[in-house]
Amino acid sequence: MYDFHMHSSFSADCEAPMEDMIQEAIKKGLKEIAFTEHLDVDYPDEEWDFSFDPEAYQKKLEGLREKYQDKIEIRKGIEVGVQPHVLKETSEFIDRVKPEFIICSMHATNGQDLHSGEFFEDRTIDEAYRVYFEEYYACLKNFKNYHILGHLDLVSRYASGGLEHLPTDIIEEILKLVISEGKGIELNTSGYKYGMDAPLPSKNILRLYRELGGEIITLGSDAHRPGEIAAHFKEAKDILTECGFSYICSMNGEEIHHHSIK
Repeated sequence: MYDFHMHSSFSADCEAPMEDMIQEAIKKGLKEIAFTEHLDVDYPDEEWDFSFDPEAYQKKLEGLREKYQDKIEIRKGIEVGVQPHVLKETSEFIDRVKPEFIICSMHATNGQDLHSGEFFEDRTIDEAYRVYFEEYYACLKNFKNYHILGHLDLVSRYASGGLEHLPTDIIEEILKLVISEGKGIELNTSGYKYGMDAPLPSKNILRLYRELGGEIITLGSDAHRPGEIAAHFKEAKDILTECGFSYICSMNGEEIHHHSIK
């Protein structure tokens, strides 16, 4: 198995030591993992500083990679949160860090974080969803320094409305852009731990991505604690099979490896 979305204490919202995460991944029989530490430039909630020391990250990861080299492959990744005004600075940070795997996510929209609920005030669910996906699409047309999109419909995790409100037209344009540029998306299982009883993105988006010709897809738990690593991967594999996928991917830079789901 391959878990390509997890965090350690290098992410502001995670306290788990990197070595604890690695040991748990080995215990669960994973072959390869990617640490995808948070970088959200100018995150609107000042209580959170989603940045990290790339030199310390590199040093720690290299030491643990050498220590566990006979037991598991460990990729140096990053999860960037895009906003229209931070794309240049974000890309410059990536060029400096040179990660082997890059997730592009959107955690804040219209200068407002999704987590606090402020973004949803004075907007209907339809309006909130459309603003989120339109801004995400605008960022992706100008930001190319990534490998896959993270939890594409994250906005649905914080909203009280159902998935029927998702703007399929904009989502389809996003997926077409991703496919045309040789990039991919992830199936993120964190929705289960937040009570959604579903992954991110939803089945409808996964099915649409596959129908449009999308083949590059990674599997990630978005673990912030050792016990969350590879959580709900069985359900995820069943959903991927149902949506027409035969493979999941692991990555090392531009090198993509396909692994049979069965």
